[in-house]
Amino acid sequence: MRPDTIVLIHGFWVTPRSWENWKARYEGQGFRVLTPTYPGFEVGVETLNADPSPVERLTVPDIIRHLEAVIRELPTPPIIMGHSAGGAFTQILLDHGLGAAGVALNSAPTEGVKVTPPTQLKAAFPVLDNPAGAIGYSPEQWRYAFTNTFSEEESLALYQRYHVPASATIFWGSLLANFRPGHQHTWVDYHNDDRAPLLFVSGGEDHLMPPSVQRSNAAHYRSNAVTEIREYPGYPHLLPAQQGWEQIADDVLAWALANAR
Repeated sequence: MRPDTIVLIHGFWVTPRSWENWKARYEGQGFRVLTPTYPGFEVGVETLNADPSPVERLTVPDIIRHLEAVIRELPTPPIIMGHSAGGAFTQILLDHGLGAAGVALNSAPTEGVKVTPPTQLKAAFPVLDNPAGAIGYSPEQWRYAFTNTFSEEESLALYQRYHVPASATIFWGSLLANFRPGHQHTWVDYHNDDRAPLLFVSGGEDHLMPPSVQRSNAAHYRSNAVTEIREYPGYPHLLPAQQGWEQIADDVLAWALANAR
C-alpha cells in the first residue's frame, strides 16, 4: 500500500515551524503531514526564546517515546523525514521498526560516527563552550552554522522566525556517546536487516553536519536494508529553506515512495 502520511521531525535550534514550506507542499499533493514537536515545544518559537526551561528538561528517550507514540497511532506506516537531530531520531525510529521509509537530511550522527570536521567544531562552539543548559545562537553564529549560503538579510529573517535554544546536555551526550561504555541514547543497530529503507541527504555547504558526517554515518550501515546517500551542492544546513528546496522535497518523496516497504 502506498504511504499516505509523512512525518516531518525537526532538529535542534528550530521547531516544527521550520517545516512549514514542506508541510504545505506535501499537503498540496494529497498527503497527511504531521510535524510533531519535542515534549514541551508546543508553546512555540517566541515562548521558548522567552523561557527556555522546556529545552533544559529535554532528554533523548523522552523525545523518542513521544515520536513513537505519534507514529504508532497511525493506521499504516508513514514516511519519516528528519532534519539535523531529527535525522538521527529518524534513524532510531526506523531501527525500532517504525516507518515505511526514512529520509535523514543533514543528519546529526548516530553512535559510532566519529568524524568531526573543523567547520562542525566552529559551528557547534557555542554548545561546546557550555556543557549544560539551553544554549542559543547569535544571529552571526546562526548564519555560519545554518544559513551560510544565504544573504545576511535572509539569514536574519529566518533566525527571527525559526531560532530557539538547544539542549547542550543532549548535544554533549551525543558527542561523548562514542567514549562511554555500553550503548547510549543515539545507538542504532547498523546490522538490522528488517529496517525500512533509508536515504541520507547532504547539503554540500553544510557547516554544522557536513557531507563527510553523512557519508560516514551511511557507511556504518552493514545490513541488507536499502541505504543510499545523495548530496546537493550549494546547500547549507538549513537546506529545507533555501531557494530550490521544492526540487529536493520532490526528489526525496519520490525516492521514499519508490522504496517504501
